Amino acid sequence: MEIKLVKNILDVNDKLAEENKTLFRENKVTAINIIGSPGSGKTTLLLKTIEALKDELNIQVIEGDIASSIDAETISKKDVEVVQINTEGECHLDANMIKQALKNLDLKPGLLFVENVGNLVCPAEFEIGEDFKVAVLSIPEGHDKPYKYPLIFSKAKAVVVTKSDLLPYIDFDMNAFRSGLASLNQDCRVFVLSAKTGEGMQEWIDWLRQIRP
Repeated sequence: MEIKLVKNILDVNDKLAEENKTLFRENKVTAINIIGSPGSGKTTLLLKTIEALKDELNIQVIEGDIASSIDAETISKKDVEVVQINTEGECHLDANMIKQALKNLDLKPGLLFVENVGNLVCPAEFEIGEDFKVAVLSIPEGHDKPYKYPLIFSKAKAVVVTKSDLLPYIDFDMNAFRSGLASLNQDCRVFVLSAKTGEGMQEWIDWLRQIRP
């Protein structure tokens, strides 16, 4: 009974995700679902990305958190349209949450970033209609994450390894990380960068330019 219930929930979610995807395509929006642990650097990466691209591309943001609007308020200071979703305990965003949030966005051709709830597990299971899942992993989290959380790394179109400025100080085996990722997903792009120093950011920004509508 429990397995059937979970399947029904995911089936309904997938149907709504397809509706969201259709809406994105109709409005020439590329939707990017950013998934990573708390403290991995998702918001900082997003802020620096907005700074680099907002003068040439329309950027909108849906910010997901269990509680508070701290990140949404910070992002709004960059003069981009942002909608906050508070899940009130849920560990992920789902397609219906996105569908409701879109009612408060005037979709325009460009990039829509969805910063998911900080978690490497639950968000990977729920499609939201995105074009790209981007997994964010920070150097302090360790190189073993593809081995421990295979679902998100198998689904990601890109992985951003953040806080690269800490590599000299932390025992992060980049070869082991890349090997683990390749065993799950050979087509995934990898960006190693520091949003703080700017190292590696250009390659990430160029990729976003390439996938825009």
